[in-house]
Amino acid sequence: MQDLIPFAPDAAPRPDRRRVFTVAELTRSIKETLEDTFGLVWVEGEISNLRQPASGHCYFTLKDESAQLSAVLFRGNQRGLPCALKDGSRIRVHGELTVYEARGNYQILVRQVEEAGKGSLLEQFEILKKKLAAEGLFDPSRKQVLPMLPRRIGIVTSSTGAAIRDVLQVLNRRFPNLQIQVAPVKVQGIGAAGEIARAVAMFNRRGEVDVLIVGRGGGSLEDLWSFNEEVVVRAVAASSIPVVSAVGHETDVTLCDFAADLRAPTPSAAAELVVDRKVTFEQALAEWRRRLARALHAHSLEIRQRLTAAARSYVFHEPRNLLRHYRQEMDTHRAGLRRALQDMLRQRQQRLDELTVSLIHQVTSNKDRNVFQVQALGDQLRALSPRGVLKRGYSITSRKNGQVVRWAGDVSPGERVVTRVATGTIQSTVESTQPGDENGNGQDDE
Repeated sequence: MQDLIPFAPDAAPRPDRRRVFTVAELTRSIKETLEDTFGLVWVEGEISNLRQPASGHCYFTLKDESAQLSAVLFRGNQRGLPCALKDGSRIRVHGELTVYEARGNYQILVRQVEEAGKGSLLEQFEILKKKLAAEGLFDPSRKQVLPMLPRRIGIVTSSTGAAIRDVLQVLNRRFPNLQIQVAPVKVQGIGAAGEIARAVAMFNRRGEVDVLIVGRGGGSLEDLWSFNEEVVVRAVAASSIPVVSAVGHETDVTLCDFAADLRAPTPSAAAELVVDRKVTFEQALAEWRRRLARALHAHSLEIRQRLTAAARSYVFHEPRNLLRHYRQEMDTHRAGLRRALQDMLRQRQQRLDELTVSLIHQVTSNKDRNVFQVQALGDQLRALSPRGVLKRGYSITSRKNGQVVRWAGDVSPGERVVTRVATGTIQSTVESTQPGDENGNGQDDE
């Protein structure tokens, strides 16, 4: 017989001593502990995600470099605020730490607000804006004009955000046969600015698109901060391709907007600015076609009227009459020219007669003096004439070709030369030459 294994029932269950809270109980306990421990506190931070619904209450986030805190400022506590609340402002608030039980997050109920200066992000924004503006990166003269109808469009944005869907929807609706290239990038967080700048540079390097859309959907100042980074602004400003900046909503402004060639309030609006509706272009083309047809018709009518008038003109009917007319004009001009020449000759003859009479008068009145002067002048001329010079003992030597010898180097030993004196010529042969300087001094002169 098989041995039986004894069966012993489990020991009686021990009572469960764990304390199990409901969510509401735990949240309420945390709320009471938080309120009892901290109570009223002062907190300093930068405003972000400011919202003011129809109730008039203000909801915002206080943040610093590493943490954030939800804050509520009820309408009744807004009287006498020392400054207007806006994203990026740095403030100090005094209020009660508590827990909003419906959502389970802790917050501060603000009772008092003090201004603590501009937030660090807005301060960085203003400093970089002034720096880049001084370099001329925002100068309107640098702005490029968008092409009227780009065939290829580049988009730099997140591949998963709502912005790309909105842009593609508008482009496909307005002009479905466009070529679109998308460079998917991070649009916020660490490394996002570098990816955006590299994508812009890549499109410029390839040169395959006619216009660029750079942007993202809406968000807080922190979410949009990548488009305020210097590397992105410089990449957009340096782009040889026209850039449309489409960052956030209409009220959001980034430094990328200032550097771009055109700013669009939203990504959808950017797509609308880049391409007009296809039907608009078709209507414009039809209107231009009608205007061109009317202009061509009017021009053809004008040409036809001119041809008809020319065919009926006197010249085309009687060409000889036109020739006779020109001949008559030539005769008239010829007669006028002859009269002008005769008048000019008459005036010149009259002037010549007057000068002759004057000269005769002067010669007659100064006869003796003039005779003496003429004789003296004749003597001087005869003394300076070539024959007179030769009579004084000088001579002229020339080569056989008639070239006058001025320098010893002009002739060579053995060469025949002719020397002219006052009473004839002498032919001789050169035995040697002795060069000298311009003053006639030879090398052997002492």
